[in-house]
Amino acid sequence: MIRSLGSIVFVLAFAAVATAQEGGMPLPKVPTPTDIKPGSITCDECPYPYPSKYLDINVYDQDVRISYMDTPAQGTPNGHTVLLLHGNNFGGFYFKAIIDALTKEGFRVITPDQIGYGKSSKPIAPYNFNSQVRNTYRILQAEKIERVMVIGHSMGGMMAARFATQFPKATERVVVYNPIGLTDGRYDRPMTPIEDGYRSNLKTDYQSVRAGLGRYVAHDPTKWNQEFETYTRIRYSWTLSSDWPRLAMVQALIGQMLYADPVVYDWAHIQAPTLAFGGAEDMLLGPAKNFQDRMKVLADTVPNKNGRLHLIPGLGHVPHLEAPEKVLPPLVAFLKEGVK
Repeated sequence: MIRSLGSIVFVLAFAAVATAQEGGMPLPKVPTPTDIKPGSITCDECPYPYPSKYLDINVYDQDVRISYMDTPAQGTPNGHTVLLLHGNNFGGFYFKAIIDALTKEGFRVITPDQIGYGKSSKPIAPYNFNSQVRNTYRILQAEKIERVMVIGHSMGGMMAARFATQFPKATERVVVYNPIGLTDGRYDRPMTPIEDGYRSNLKTDYQSVRAGLGRYVAHDPTKWNQEFETYTRIRYSWTLSSDWPRLAMVQALIGQMLYADPVVYDWAHIQAPTLAFGGAEDMLLGPAKNFQDRMKVLADTVPNKNGRLHLIPGLGHVPHLEAPEKVLPPLVAFLKEGVK
């Protein structure tokens, strides 16, 4: 009996090593919670740290509104504004630690929810990064902000690169923070048809949401914490809403944006000082070395030696939710280099 148990342990250990080598460790299984109620697809229940403003705009001849937090500097303003761009599985609500660190140093921080996300409208329309950054720029125009330092996390990292190339005169500095879109994946697989993506999204449940966010801590599942769990519950609550089919279609449309609008060709056209930044153990591309290598390519591709690389060992795709004390000092220091 003891020998049999040892064999089982060996097999499980071998399987764990193989999983880690292929793409990290999965989260331990948990039951689906029974206390989650239907949530608003306009994120009414989301834990935004600061009040939101709204700007009315027009997208594909549809009247919509884009939401954003406008957080003033604490104490004496330093005269600079940071534009903080969220990732695909979030809205601006997960940025409190970064907002607080920046405003403490005198920065004003603008944190939009992109169209299709958070508190912003969810139109059924084509999505692309050019229109998304144009919508973001409209916020700056409305607020009479001429120049910004841009931080973009995950999908927001793709947007940060596109913003910097579309609006170079408005861009002081760029931080591309644990971005996705580090390769042009169009040559590896065909684009998923809208109807297939929509039908797949409709099947989303708590377990699939949790597994999706769990990839962010694949390097170390013990880094899963209450914040990750909160965002899992939020995303699952949307699937219980009567409005879920609409959001499921919007997410299918956004999936095509991520596929069809690569930004890897933008890096060579960024004019501002740029930091390729984040957790070194990001495993969304497979083994962490894949991510590390592509981040070096990003930094090296920014022209005029304006690119720099800073990866933090031991952290994954959303470092500020794992260890803000390690993430915030180098992030703030890079931006403060541009403060005169």
